[in-house]
Amino acid sequence: MVDYELLKKIVEAPGVTGYEFMGVRDVVIEALKPYVDEIKVDKLGNVIAHKKGDGPKVMLAGHMDQIGLMVTHIEKNGFLRVAPIGGIDPRTLIAQRFKVWVDKDKFVYGVGGSVPPHIQKPEDRQKAPDWDQIFIDIGAESKEEAEEIGVKIGTVITWDGRLERLGKHRFVSIAFDDRIAVYTLVETARQLKESNADIYFVATVQEEVGLRGARTSAFGIEPDYGFAVDVTIAADVPGTPEHKQVTQLGKGTAIKIMDRSVICHPTIVKWMEELAKKYEIPYQWDILLGGGTDAGAIHLNKAGVPTGAISIPSRYIHSNTEVVDERDVDASVKLMVKVLEHIDELEI
Repeated sequence: MVDYELLKKIVEAPGVTGYEFMGVRDVVIEALKPYVDEIKVDKLGNVIAHKKGDGPKVMLAGHMDQIGLMVTHIEKNGFLRVAPIGGIDPRTLIAQRFKVWVDKDKFVYGVGGSVPPHIQKPEDRQKAPDWDQIFIDIGAESKEEAEEIGVKIGTVITWDGRLERLGKHRFVSIAFDDRIAVYTLVETARQLKESNADIYFVATVQEEVGLRGARTSAFGIEPDYGFAVDVTIAADVPGTPEHKQVTQLGKGTAIKIMDRSVICHPTIVKWMEELAKKYEIPYQWDILLGGGTDAGAIHLNKAGVPTGAISIPSRYIHSNTEVVDERDVDASVKLMVKVLEHIDELEI
């Protein structure tokens, strides 16, 4: 089952898109180090862990960046105006706690706020707040006080979230998108015993703003095959029509067929399904119509890379209360291990 302490270190480490060096990068390097031959950080900040082999060159990617906020203005009375880094619905910010990172290892707490509904016009109370109505309250009484604390234009902010158990098999946490995939890569590296593949475990940067780290790292690696690991939407919640509940919690790893960034190579999709059946690994399908993954950048590298992907179903993506099921995580690790053990059998 899931290594709770390792997962906690990975998901709770700070690392907003573009600022992965603030915490999560070091955690990932330390976690992967025992299972690979060498590790480097490329110019964009991707962690590239190489397990040498004589077989096909395989790239496994999971992005380590998390969505967050950036300070764009400090009001005279000390409130912070912010902009999103990555896709954030402003409705998820109201009455939430935040960490405002005034330095790499130093933060102050903040609270997400907007105009109180009881003083709004009746016709405005049912409207969702937009970014012009959102602010972060750090308790400062003036712009000068906020600046004395260390806040400035460009300061990054994360939710104040943590890993907790939820029920018998599930977890709730900040940043499961996509730290749960990074954890999956680490566990895959740990559990892999025999493979002649030349393997690159890559914790990518800046996925949330355009798959940027996967693009540059794939260019440098030039893999024969690529595989991305990410979350996908578990829509198995009240109010979602059954035909839209493509992936669900607890039903196994989700083999990706397509998303907005990639149509996975049909041969790889079929081969991964056959492996799952052969080794009795629970699986389901992933068709994501409203997002993309690192697979979208990998498969377009240079002359093209046959690419597949697996996804871990998650509820409430892009919030501070994302939920995953450890059985799906375990199934994802098992399938990725089998992919690497049998990559020589893949014919494209």
